[in-house]
Amino acid sequence: MEVDRLDADLIGLLAREPRISVLEASRRLGVARATVQARMHRLQRDGTVRGFGPELDVDALGYPVTAFCTLEIRQGRGHEAVTAHLSQIPEVLEAHTISGTGDLLIRVVARSNADLQRVIDRVVDDDNVLRTATHIALQTQIAYRTLPLLEAAVSPRTEPSHSP
Repeated sequence: MEVDRLDADLIGLLAREPRISVLEASRRLGVARATVQARMHRLQRDGTVRGFGPELDVDALGYPVTAFCTLEIRQGRGHEAVTAHLSQIPEVLEAHTISGTGDLLIRVVARSNADLQRVIDRVVDDDNVLRTATHIALQTQIAYRTLPLLEAAVSPRTEPSHSP
């Protein structure tokens, strides 16, 4: 699904001010309230906008250590068993199947470096996890973001020039 300038402006406004009312959004965007409601409904229905929940700061929750772990898993059993195990660990924030030297890449948080060992111990407490490699994030240079990608999606697309 493609987004247009109004979609991008609406999503940007909601990202900056998630508690804004539909009426206020329509006023600021200069369009009818029904237009904003219809756009929001379509963006949600099509899966472009997945939710409006609060964005949590894991540091403020007491988890200042972030690490990325590459997991190698036992072949032939699928990723589902490991994923089911990982989903039971609250400190596992996300997991992705990857190509390359590992099978899964997970992002975890911990209360301290010592607590990170506890989290990793829980991660490897599954017979299907053969080994892990862990990288501790020292500082976040660019936090997870999607608004620049949204802008790129609505920017005019130019065709590459072809030389004869």
